[in-house]
Amino acid sequence: MTVSEDAEITYVVADAVATVTLARPDRMNSLTLSAKVALRDALHAAAADSAVRCVVVTGSGRAFCVGQDLREHVAGMRGDASMGNATTVTDHYNPIVTAIASMPKPVIAAVNGVAAGAGSSIAFAADFRVLKRSAGFNTAFAAIAFSCDTGASWTLPRLIGHARATELLMRPRTVGAEEALAMGLATSVADDDAFDAEVAALATELAHGPTLAYAAMKRALAYSATHDLAASLEHEGQKMAMTGASSDHRAAVAAFLAKEKPVFTGR
Repeated sequence: MTVSEDAEITYVVADAVATVTLARPDRMNSLTLSAKVALRDALHAAAADSAVRCVVVTGSGRAFCVGQDLREHVAGMRGDASMGNATTVTDHYNPIVTAIASMPKPVIAAVNGVAAGAGSSIAFAADFRVLKRSAGFNTAFAAIAFSCDTGASWTLPRLIGHARATELLMRPRTVGAEEALAMGLATSVADDDAFDAEVAALATELAHGPTLAYAAMKRALAYSATHDLAASLEHEGQKMAMTGASSDHRAAVAAFLAKEKPVFTGR
């Protein structure tokens, strides 16, 4: 097991699952400059660690993450350059969402409570979003006269369509877990007392799956979102050739013929 603790982020690796936890429960896991740096760096560490085959991002206390720490933001507006307001989207939010979206392994957003602003955008970028029944999303940006960031303009329309994304961005409100599930924002919803077990079961399943194939699927989906059919077919062929030459593919075929359950190594 690997354990790394920052004042505002914890990073734990156990049984091939990296769990990144936002750890400011008293401030609803709002993101200070140091928290953004720690989150970005934890995600980069998970991407680079071959022992990690699934990543879980979650919060502590009653919130997942409510986005930017507004007290720190106001200090920056009043002239404290150390708060990094002017460049935080480029330096922090963009790298955070890029790390999640390009992670060469599955990412689960375990939404344990309210996710707002950049916190909701972080969850939207994940491959799976498991919500507590008491949790919810609120884009929140328009409420403080902000545009959207952390990839919401890219991820949200792809999850729920342009019209609904426009409405949720321009008329922010809290979307509860059941509504989020119905509109496609949530992968699944769990009763609060069953939430940890459901997240753990999904993470374990993914961590024991064909990691290389998962990474290829993520890349293919992202590529095809911005390319035409002919280019997407060619790209798919490249990914099929790569995964077809993998140890996981050979093991899976052998297991199928032997009527056994395959054991994947992620190679």
